[in-house]
Amino acid sequence: MTRKLILFTALGIAVGAMAGYLYYSEIGCVSGTCAITSNPLNSTLYGAFMGGLLVNTFVKSPKK
Repeated sequence: MTRKLILFTALGIAVGAMAGYLYYSEIGCVSGTCAITSNPLNSTLYGAFMGGLLVNTFVKSPKK
Protein backbone atom coordinates (compact mmCIF):
# COMPACT_ATOMS: atom_id res chain seq x y z
CA MET A 1 0.00 0.00 0.00
CA THR A 2 1.34 3.35 -0.95
CA ARG A 3 1.11 6.51 1.05
CA LYS A 4 -1.15 8.04 -1.62
CA LEU A 5 -3.63 5.16 -1.35
CA ILE A 6 -3.77 5.46 2.43
CA LEU A 7 -4.30 9.21 2.20
CA PHE A 8 -7.13 8.91 -0.33
CA THR A 9 -8.79 6.16 1.70
CA ALA A 10 -8.59 8.21 4.90
CA LEU A 11 -10.03 11.21 3.09
CA GLY A 12 -12.89 9.09 1.74
CA ILE A 13 -13.60 7.72 5.21
CA ALA A 14 -13.66 11.20 6.73
CA VAL A 15 -15.94 12.64 4.05
CA GLY A 16 -18.20 9.58 4.24
CA ALA A 17 -18.46 9.86 8.02
CA MET A 18 -19.44 13.51 7.75
CA ALA A 19 -21.99 12.69 5.07
CA GLY A 20 -23.42 9.87 7.18
CA TYR A 21 -23.86 12.09 10.20
CA LEU A 22 -25.31 14.86 8.06
CA TYR A 23 -27.79 12.38 6.63
CA TYR A 24 -28.78 11.34 10.17
CA SER A 25 -29.23 14.90 11.38
CA GLU A 26 -31.04 16.28 8.33
CA ILE A 27 -33.09 13.33 7.05
CA GLY A 28 -32.81 10.62 9.70
CA CYS A 29 -35.61 8.31 10.69
CA VAL A 30 -38.80 9.64 12.22
CA SER A 31 -40.18 6.39 13.60
CA GLY A 32 -36.90 5.09 15.07
CA THR A 33 -37.23 1.69 13.40
CA CYS A 34 -34.64 2.28 10.67
CA ALA A 35 -31.57 0.14 11.30
CA ILE A 36 -28.95 2.57 10.01
CA THR A 37 -30.39 6.06 10.26
CA SER A 38 -32.08 5.83 13.67
CA ASN A 39 -28.74 6.01 15.51
CA PRO A 40 -26.06 8.64 14.78
CA LEU A 41 -23.21 6.18 15.40
CA ASN A 42 -24.60 3.63 12.95
CA SER A 43 -25.21 6.27 10.32
CA THR A 44 -21.71 7.75 10.73
CA LEU A 45 -19.99 4.36 10.58
CA TYR A 46 -22.00 3.32 7.53
CA GLY A 47 -21.13 6.56 5.79
CA ALA A 48 -17.43 6.13 6.62
CA PHE A 49 -17.46 2.57 5.29
CA MET A 50 -19.19 3.59 2.08
CA GLY A 51 -16.89 6.59 1.61
CA GLY A 52 -13.81 4.39 1.95
CA LEU A 53 -15.18 1.88 -0.53
CA LEU A 54 -16.17 4.55 -3.01
CA VAL A 55 -12.74 6.17 -3.02
CA ASN A 56 -10.97 2.83 -3.38
CA THR A 57 -12.92 2.06 -6.54
CA PHE A 58 -11.25 5.02 -8.29
CA VAL A 59 -7.66 4.43 -7.14
CA LYS A 60 -5.57 2.48 -9.61
CA SER A 61 -3.54 -0.40 -8.21
CA PRO A 62 0.22 -0.24 -8.76
CA LYS A 63 1.64 -2.38 -11.56
CA LYS A 64 3.96 -5.23 -10.67
